Formats: sequence, C-alpha cells, structure tokens
Amino acid sequence: MAPYESFYGRACRTSLCWNEVGERQLTGPEIVDLTVEKVKVIRERLKTAQGRQKNYADKRRKDLEFQQGDRVFLKVSSWKGIMRFGKKGKLSPRYIGPYEILERIGKVAYWLALPPELSRIHNMFHVSMFRKYIPDPSHVLSYQPASVCTYVYICIYFAL
Repeated sequence: MAPYESFYGRACRTSLCWNEVGERQLTGPEIVDLTVEKVKVIRERLKTAQGRQKNYADKRRKDLEFQQGDRVFLKVSSWKGIMRFGKKGKLSPRYIGPYEILERIGKVAYWLALPPELSRIHNMFHVSMFRKYIPDPSHVLSYQPASVCTYVYICIYFAL
C-alpha cells in the first residue's frame, strides 16, 4: 500500500491514473493507452492556451525599423542603485537623446552615435530600447550634464 493511501484511506490520483476513487483498477496496456490519451488532451489544451496568449501579445506588438541617419530616443533603464546613463531616481527622464543611428546590425540591433559623456556605455542597442524621434523645427535640443549643475550649486554654497 502506498503511504498516501494508508494515510488518507483512498488511492492517490497521479498523472498515470486519473481514475475516480472506487473505479476498477487498470493494469497492463490499458493504463498506458489511457495515459497516452490524457497526455494528448493536455497537449491540445496547452496549444490552445498558447495560441490565445500569442494572439494577445501580437496585437500589442509593433515592428520597429530604422534606417541609417534616423534619430531615436534611447530608453534609460533605471535599476535600483545603478546609474548607467547619469540619470537616477523616479523623476529622471525615461528616454534620453535623440541620437543618430550609425549602422544597422542584423534585424534588431543598431549602432548609435553617443556623446562623449556616455563613452563608457557600449553603443550597440536592441530596437526595443528606442523610441522614434519625430523632428520638430521648434524643438530646441539642449543637453546639460547633471555634474555641471551640482558643481555650480556647490560653488555658490561655499561662496556664501
């Protein structure tokens, strides 16, 4: 007798035997056939569920492609305690840039022309890290590093 059966007083329903308690016991090739049928049903139901989830995901997916010379914003990944792009905290911008695409590598990777302040970062990125920059003549781009602002603030503080 199995430990489960001795403890609970009834047979354990495992993946090999889905019989209800009290039904006749299957032996030999009958249990193999029953198990194969149940596995087929499980696979069909999993395939149906996967297809449904793929349909949901595909509706929200958009294929992005950029050409050499296009300008894109770069997503700033804000990990706790890590400052990769010189930006940190909740109120920091989610995208920085725009930066020019130098070259396309494969289907989803691109080389970017990064400024010298970001020279410690590798300049090849996946397309999911980009947001398209739509040029606007009234849009004035100014990049001011945070270290300059901090330095000016400290100098004013000590001067007083």
